[in-house]
Amino acid sequence: MFKLIKRSLLLCLLFSVLASVGFYHYLRQPLNIEAQGYTYHLKPGSSFATLAYDLQRQNVLTLPKLLIIYARLTGLAQQVQAGEYFISSGSSAWQLCQQLRRGEVLSYAVTFVEGWRFSELQTALAEQPKITRNFDLATNAWWQQVQGYSSIEGLLFPDTYHYVMGMSDSQLYKIAYQRMQQVLAAEWQQRQDNLPYESPYQALIMASVIEKETGVVSEREQIAGVFVRRLQKNMRLQTDPSVIYGLGESFDGNLTSKHLKDSANPYNTYRHHGLPPTPIAMVGREAIYAALHPAEGDSLYFVAKGDGSHYFSATLDQHNKAVKKYQRHKRSKNYRSAPPVQ
Repeated sequence: MFKLIKRSLLLCLLFSVLASVGFYHYLRQPLNIEAQGYTYHLKPGSSFATLAYDLQRQNVLTLPKLLIIYARLTGLAQQVQAGEYFISSGSSAWQLCQQLRRGEVLSYAVTFVEGWRFSELQTALAEQPKITRNFDLATNAWWQQVQGYSSIEGLLFPDTYHYVMGMSDSQLYKIAYQRMQQVLAAEWQQRQDNLPYESPYQALIMASVIEKETGVVSEREQIAGVFVRRLQKNMRLQTDPSVIYGLGESFDGNLTSKHLKDSANPYNTYRHHGLPPTPIAMVGREAIYAALHPAEGDSLYFVAKGDGSHYFSATLDQHNKAVKKYQRHKRSKNYRSAPPVQ
């Protein structure tokens, strides 16, 4: 009886060893992956078994039940997260399991560009096939909780953001909005004294005008100084980019005197005093800094010189002479200058 028990134990041990060796070789043998690799998308709510059988159907994996057993014994089956996984050529089942355990899903990048309108950002995201588009200003949950803003324009911080397949545009907008709130609050705390802004949002509006007017980065503070002094003197800003923004899709690239005389356009800073109603573009930290740290001086006018830079003047007479010198052509979409009058 003792010999029988001993023999049975030895057989069980031998079977276990053989099974372990076989299991080890199964996990370590290369999967059937072509040279360019293979991308698998594990959808939210899918189980590890779904993955294993999907890979079998794609002729990537054999004996999916063995992999499922391994995943259950090691706890991987309960840890795997949804997403896209790239499986390199030569990878083994064990290496795949380590990828799944670490949650190494594919990520992508999209850049929110300084100076873009929100509509331009939406167009750019529409070209990102991995992003789900579901943002609606009228119904979006997080935007409905935001108080004090009539428009999302300018409230998203321009930067490069990373996302995974299935992430929504709404999620990206929320991240960019929160980032802008952080940057704006930090810069507002360090602002100069005696600025003509009642709130950080007004500073953001000014920063958006500076962003659109600036062709040379080093001129930001100078341009901010011109606009701040004009506000302090109750002069109209008279800036083309705000007028163009107010024209919206109707703007054909040619800014005319009729456009500048249109009082119905709330963004027409040639007709309305003060700042535009909202920002007119996405704003970087540097433009916000400039709006809150305008350069000192006496210039009240500037005109584009044609090379991206501007000529600054303290008097209207000086400015009109500069306009004659640098702006000999009619206004176009590239025309940038401070007002020729007032």
